[in-house]
Amino acid sequence: MNLFFEESGDFKVGSVLSQAGEAYQVEMPSGKRTKVKVKDVLVQYEKPSAQELMDGAKAIAADVDFEFLWEVAGQDEFGFAELGAEYFGHAPQPVESAGLILALHGAPIYFYKKGRGRYKAAPEASLRAAQAGIEKKKQQALVQDGYVAELKDNKLPAAMAALVQQLLFKPDKNTIEYKALEAACNELHTTAPRLMLATGGIASPKALHMARFLFDSFPRGAGFPAVPVPATPSGLPLADVAAFSIDDVTTTEIDDAFSVATLPDGMVRVGIHIAAPGLGIRPDDAVDKMARSRMSTVYMPGDKITMLPDEVVNAFTLAEGKTCPALSLYATLNPADWSIVSTVTRAEMVPIKSNLRHNDLDELVNEETLASGAGEYPHKAELALLWQWALQLEAGRMQKREGFGLKPEQNNRVDFNFYVDDDVVSVVRRKRGAPLDKIVAELMIFANSTWGKLMHDSGVPGIYRSQGAGSGAGWAAKMQVRMVTHAAPHQGLGVDQYAWSTSPLRRYTDLVNQWQILACAEHGVTAPLVAPFKPRDANLFAIVSAFDAAYAAYNDHQQNMERYWCLRWLGQQGAGQVEAVVLKDEVLRLVDIPLIIRLPGMPAVARGAQVTLDILRWDEVDLTIEARLVAIPSTDAIAADADLEYEEDEAPGAPDSGQAAAQEVVEAEGMVAVVTPEPEAT
Repeated sequence: MNLFFEESGDFKVGSVLSQAGEAYQVEMPSGKRTKVKVKDVLVQYEKPSAQELMDGAKAIAADVDFEFLWEVAGQDEFGFAELGAEYFGHAPQPVESAGLILALHGAPIYFYKKGRGRYKAAPEASLRAAQAGIEKKKQQALVQDGYVAELKDNKLPAAMAALVQQLLFKPDKNTIEYKALEAACNELHTTAPRLMLATGGIASPKALHMARFLFDSFPRGAGFPAVPVPATPSGLPLADVAAFSIDDVTTTEIDDAFSVATLPDGMVRVGIHIAAPGLGIRPDDAVDKMARSRMSTVYMPGDKITMLPDEVVNAFTLAEGKTCPALSLYATLNPADWSIVSTVTRAEMVPIKSNLRHNDLDELVNEETLASGAGEYPHKAELALLWQWALQLEAGRMQKREGFGLKPEQNNRVDFNFYVDDDVVSVVRRKRGAPLDKIVAELMIFANSTWGKLMHDSGVPGIYRSQGAGSGAGWAAKMQVRMVTHAAPHQGLGVDQYAWSTSPLRRYTDLVNQWQILACAEHGVTAPLVAPFKPRDANLFAIVSAFDAAYAAYNDHQQNMERYWCLRWLGQQGAGQVEAVVLKDEVLRLVDIPLIIRLPGMPAVARGAQVTLDILRWDEVDLTIEARLVAIPSTDAIAADADLEYEEDEAPGAPDSGQAAAQEVVEAEGMVAVVTPEPEAT
């Protein structure tokens, strides 16, 4: 005897070997033996053989007219034998019964299963809807196949043109567009970004990296709605100074300027003047909401996305020839030892005499010319005095660092400035700690520390950068930097407190701190009552959290774009063989550009040693590079600009702990440094 039975939702045939109670021992055509319960048996028969029945049943099922069968079935529940008698016109033979069962089971839109061998015809409305759905899927499949064909020919289907970024960065995997893109990529053995580049959906690798960043961080676009420019309060006193700024040639958001005056008693008064958008922008107004949504200006080689609209920046930037609202910190110094006699903070209107540019002065202003007095350049006397004070400030910070148990800052590194003109990149090495850099850096650190203390002493919370030993091993345990709302030491900088306050046009934390500092300067001991943010203000904590997240995303994008332009530089230079400095173990940095390369299996070479590499290939889409070690030094000589404090988990462009001074200038527009210190100021 043979059986046609159901097992785990599948239909099978086999020959009975034995029966024990309510179960059969069955051998299937494959030779496999199985136990079949009586309740699972649908057809018992003697002839034909098991395999012949299954073959015949499949042929019958393939020939069934489902529309006719559905009409014959009626609306009542039925068994397959009942329907078979009507459909075939006679009591169905075993092969016909089995074929009918396969047909009924294989047509779920026509027949609903109600039990073993029992079915019910689908209501007409449900059947027609299901048929329409199937037809729609067929049409979609045809459309999808057309998309795949176009993509394989490096043509972008018109229907996908508006969906390129969605498909690349946040796809709906149920759409035919995504399925077509995935199918084409599989057939071409490529990736979605590369295929979009090939079809013109993305113009270039640069556009790809920018689009990914904008999609994630600026989903509504990087533009600004029209807003009225905040007005500066009237009645501010006019400062009796001729201030000047020091920035890169590309800088437009000029946050800081300086003034120097010799007082009748021989003391020197240094003014640090910070742009004061906080005098016009108020918490929760339209401009504040825009700034808070961005948290910072985004910098990258050759481009930027500003925190504030251009018209607002232009209203408050410390531009040459204008008298600008500013928050000024005046320090009275004794030039005999450069000790600080007193400090005072006030809001005022400051005349800006000059916007000095590094590109014009770097060759003229160096340690030698400052020491000898040689050369002629604007504000020569003021710069000489500021240089002397900057050296004293730096020495004091280094002494404080040592008090925290840290070694002195490493001053032999170089920074790399990127300039992009018509998609051609130039990378300029710039020695860290150059006099103009140091002047700006030390005075900004002084201002941020002094104003941090002012807020603390006034009982007003602010946003501070704190750096101290974290958990784990290694030098200074990675010297973790964190943002807090109370004064705390920044050991890497060598200061007792440090509040970002000197870049209110470019960082939202600085704008928040400026509001708090203005309250302290104007109201003194009553500042806690009128300051926008009160102690333990939940809104202040939310700002800190949002800023950390945004700043991390912006930093990642800047690093990616710096790496992209480094690879572009290799192509533009036709670089085949290059020199590199060993940072640590298998990690190297090229000498001419700040490109980090990892060479697995590299032989042990002293940190700081200079080696020769062959550049094999690089990829501007994946931002990867392959190189081969050609020559290693025969001696243990260390490169003059070796980065001996590089740590394994530092990404290219990532800040290292404790080295903040140079970043004061590096953060200026267009001055992007990959091997840079913690961005602690400016």
